[in-house]
Amino acid sequence: MKTDNIRINRKTTLQRVAVKSSLWAAAVIGLALSPQTLRAQYDPVQTYQGTVGKDLAGTQQWWQDRSKHTAGAPNVVWILLDDVGYGAISTFGGLIKTPTLDSLANHGLRYTNFHTTAICSPTRAALLTGRNSHSVHMGLFPNTAVGAPGYDGYMPFEKATIAEILRENGYNTYAVGKWHLTPPSDGTAIGPFNRWPTGRGFDHYYGFLGGATDQWHPLTWEDTRKVEPPADGKHFTTRITDKAIEYIAEQKSIDPAKPFFLYYAPGAGHSPHQVAKQWSERYKGKFDGGWDKYREAVLAEQIKLGVVPKGTVLPPRNAGIKPWDSLSLNEQKLFARFMEVYAGFVSHTDYEIGRVVNHLRKINQLDNTLIFVSVGDNGASKEGTFVGILNRNDPTWTDAQRLEKNLEDIDLIGTEASRPNYPLGWAMAANTPFKQWKQDANSEGGTRNPLIVFYPKGIKDPGGIRSQYTHLIDILPTTVELVHAKVPTIVNGYRQEPIEGTSLAYSINNQQAPSRHVVQHYEIMGSRSIYKDGWKAGTLHKKGEEFAKDRWELYNLNEDFNERFDLSAKHPEKLKELQELFDSEAAKFNIYPLKDGTEKQLDYTKLYVGNNNTRLEFYPEVKQLSGIASPIVPLKSYTITAEADLSKGAEGVLFAIGGRFSGVSLFVKEGKFQVTNNVGWKTSTIVSKTLPTGPVTLKYVVSYKEAKDLADEAGTQALYVNDQKVAEAPIVKAQANIRNTDEISVGSDLVTQVSDKYKGTYPFTGKLKKIIVENSLSPQLTLGSK
Repeated sequence: MKTDNIRINRKTTLQRVAVKSSLWAAAVIGLALSPQTLRAQYDPVQTYQGTVGKDLAGTQQWWQDRSKHTAGAPNVVWILLDDVGYGAISTFGGLIKTPTLDSLANHGLRYTNFHTTAICSPTRAALLTGRNSHSVHMGLFPNTAVGAPGYDGYMPFEKATIAEILRENGYNTYAVGKWHLTPPSDGTAIGPFNRWPTGRGFDHYYGFLGGATDQWHPLTWEDTRKVEPPADGKHFTTRITDKAIEYIAEQKSIDPAKPFFLYYAPGAGHSPHQVAKQWSERYKGKFDGGWDKYREAVLAEQIKLGVVPKGTVLPPRNAGIKPWDSLSLNEQKLFARFMEVYAGFVSHTDYEIGRVVNHLRKINQLDNTLIFVSVGDNGASKEGTFVGILNRNDPTWTDAQRLEKNLEDIDLIGTEASRPNYPLGWAMAANTPFKQWKQDANSEGGTRNPLIVFYPKGIKDPGGIRSQYTHLIDILPTTVELVHAKVPTIVNGYRQEPIEGTSLAYSINNQQAPSRHVVQHYEIMGSRSIYKDGWKAGTLHKKGEEFAKDRWELYNLNEDFNERFDLSAKHPEKLKELQELFDSEAAKFNIYPLKDGTEKQLDYTKLYVGNNNTRLEFYPEVKQLSGIASPIVPLKSYTITAEADLSKGAEGVLFAIGGRFSGVSLFVKEGKFQVTNNVGWKTSTIVSKTLPTGPVTLKYVVSYKEAKDLADEAGTQALYVNDQKVAEAPIVKAQANIRNTDEISVGSDLVTQVSDKYKGTYPFTGKLKKIIVENSLSPQLTLGSK
């Protein structure tokens, strides 16, 4: 970014603020200022340069030039993949074929020293704003927020997104895919929408607001409206690609000279790993050699490509990962299948990215498009357990029991009947040549990802490699500088605070340029590190332990590319220097207080319940609502009441929250009131006696008692008909842990179905008046005593 532009803009801001202050003061003391003075002082339009007569014939007309963008300004595309490690894709030596990304890199640049934050929302917040994640209040997720500046999940408007900046520079702005930056309390159909994509600078948005979605049955929003994708069998990545191409085609049909910005953020390769069989079958047998041979093959290819230094040696396996050759044949068969599906998932995503690239080529826009691809928002996922996840299992099961169940269901992996994540051994392999993985902010395996930059107009060294130290907060200022945009000093009325990233434009055509980004901190759930001039100190925090007792390590990355040699004992003074620097950065960027998720201090009344509602009524005229609208608080008592008129033979779903993999459904079938409570590994259905016809009140009551483990008994569930208890059964803790991010259906069960007791959406055929949902804090709540 050109500092002259920033300096001029700041000066303009100060002048505008001074003028606004003087105008306000003038108004207070009763001074009159003419409209012309007001307009000339701080109205952004140009002073009128025509002549106004008493009629149009006597008027010399003049029109302001309202074109904001620079002539020939390039289009901009940012692509952010999810949970893809450094050693996964072929572009950086991995064994997953990504010909589109290969081509972009071969005609662009590979950045080999690029870093993310080690986890999802913080990476997205930092990328979009060009500021550090804690600095924009996104130290973790919006749904784990606490009342502290670095973690409250409310990104300040004083720190504009790239979309807000480029829109002020005459761009159309579009986002498709994953967002995961909206505070939960704002994530309903009534907003507020100022922290949705369309509230943070995007003209249009199509995607999902949360951290993950079913790729076959996505929870999809368009702009600020919930939409149901047609039942056409399309994959979610295909849907967002269709929408991205539609946005571009529409814009270029109307104004071909106007540039656009596209933020393309698919769910891949975050779990659930779901893809059509034709893609996973391409890899059948390709991973039978296992993760140890994978690492060796990838390292050799990485050295050949030049994306790791010659002489790089693999670190030992991560803790708990078994040698592949020590596994049973059944384990090898299962684990290889998990990786085949993941690889197909990523390759399919590459194909869909190729559709966007090919469309730009078709309409003669590709050569005037600047593309950044962050191959992952963190390292490969550590959430798949040692034996992989196919669907939710009983938490009391051993790894051996989970393995047996996964083998039984092996053919489901990747289908709509699964929510897979591969075993940890493959996460280790996908991060080759680094140790550790996602979440580990102390390690390169958690924070180092491939970066591809493609810009035919600006890159003179296509296929080049850049090793300058970079962080994703650098992409925004790089974009601004390369497209010759200006950063407004005021955006939507908010005076802007400084951008914290460093433009990489200096390195685009200068491979030997020294790094300008020389200090960078990291922190996720207590694991933390600090980088300065090639040295790095960090600590892998163990949840539940005192932060003050964390053990720090020290590495010289200039000589030790993948952190194999801890120098903390050899250079204690350097370690102390970096620890003190971390403290300084922490104070500056809102990193403190540290938290690791074990504190049990989440305030669900602030996170999820709009206006702290303890009781809400839902009406059948609205078929589906965001689950965030529900007053149900996880691990608390609650009541769901349906008021209806039952005609003879009436049946169907009254209310459902969730879907195939977890949720609760209230329905009438065979003349009886029934409720299914499904947590994936345990499903129970309780049934009433035959119901009367006519007006009826049907109530489902969960009375929760504190329990230690998810499988422990934790109270009861009961059915009431006209306030008379008609059925009761025990529940385990997991059955009271309703997820607020699941969708609510009223009068049917949309998307996927909670219960296997009915088929399809099973709409209610009687007359449903309303549904009342109350939590344990409701003053009107009666748990039923009759």
